[in-house]
Amino acid sequence: MNLRTGDVRAYEVHATDADLDDLRARLAAARLPEPETVDRAATGRRRWEQGVPRADLVDVVDYWRTGYDWRPFEARINRIGQFRTTIDGLGIHFLHRRSARADATPLILTHGWPGSIAEFVDVVDELAEPKDADAPAFHVVVPSLPGFGFSDKPATTGWGIEKIAAAWVDLMGTLGYSRFAAHGGDWGGVITTVLGGRFPEHVLGIHTTTAQAPPGLSTDGLTATERAWAEETRDFWRHRAAYAKQQATRPQTIGYSLVDSPVGLLAWILDKFAEWTDTEDSPFETISRDRVLDDVTLYWLTRTGASSARIYYESHDSLDPGLRVDVPSAISVYPRDIEKCPRVWAQERFRRIVRWRSPEAGGHFPSLEVPEYFVKDLREGLAAVLAAGGSRS
Repeated sequence: MNLRTGDVRAYEVHATDADLDDLRARLAAARLPEPETVDRAATGRRRWEQGVPRADLVDVVDYWRTGYDWRPFEARINRIGQFRTTIDGLGIHFLHRRSARADATPLILTHGWPGSIAEFVDVVDELAEPKDADAPAFHVVVPSLPGFGFSDKPATTGWGIEKIAAAWVDLMGTLGYSRFAAHGGDWGGVITTVLGGRFPEHVLGIHTTTAQAPPGLSTDGLTATERAWAEETRDFWRHRAAYAKQQATRPQTIGYSLVDSPVGLLAWILDKFAEWTDTEDSPFETISRDRVLDDVTLYWLTRTGASSARIYYESHDSLDPGLRVDVPSAISVYPRDIEKCPRVWAQERFRRIVRWRSPEAGGHFPSLEVPEYFVKDLREGLAAVLAAGGSRS
């Protein structure tokens, strides 16, 4: 799957006025169900027991229709630098921000679901051109996963985590980065794990917020906090992961609603931002409405509700139980994330953990929830990784 540098093409986004007008018309014509039957006088997370509260959704839909402007986000990603290339027959879209620093390290950042490149637009510049001259700098590459955003939608099965990781190696090689560091969370964290485990000759080291241990490990010897982490993670997958089961088994069925109804798409994604962030009630306590709607509108304009869901069909529970990561690894476990892996378990897969952190705040979307801390943590983690690893190129 080796490519020539000439295969990389500059790319710009310009949504048509007709598409944006159609979105607003669909929002104006939306049919909504009756309010949820939970106590609407309740506060906090109890209000969300049946999903997105109707009043909250009405408010966001109204803002999306009358107040939100897609154009600033569009201009932002065009300014960062967008490109497309073809890997194994599939068009792959990515942001690429080269640093002016001669000592910069190539770094690939991989998003997950229901995220997108929108997760990283607020941190790319600071990673590439840090205000602190003593901070490490990076040549930042942010690809859109196959079936997400402005990448192509696979027409056949096979684009799971292993193939995506191999494609990322080709992508970085095409850009002239024969060795690089990698970061990811959610599906991006799983793909980053595969990168570190399968391609140590190319990967200097990894930083992840999603560390998945091999299955079947004992809780004996875990601290009280670690036991709570394990129980919370088990509870999530048993009782709060219906979305994953649906997308892993019937992505096409849910896809019709996600591609046809902007309100359905918004509710499906907003539910996750609400439940997975470090907030007491609304996700907008830590993430702006505009940034959430940038993410949702990206899904809408690219019609990727179904194609993005298929990563679950391709890869759910598919991480090789025997995969071991021997490159230096930095791991951060945010307190309100949906999966929290005890270090003693993580060490069974990640054999060279050079930095481990449990931040005081943040959830599943730290680059959006706590962007300043996220950049600091990522820098420090990758500095430890690079200090323990090989040379850059």
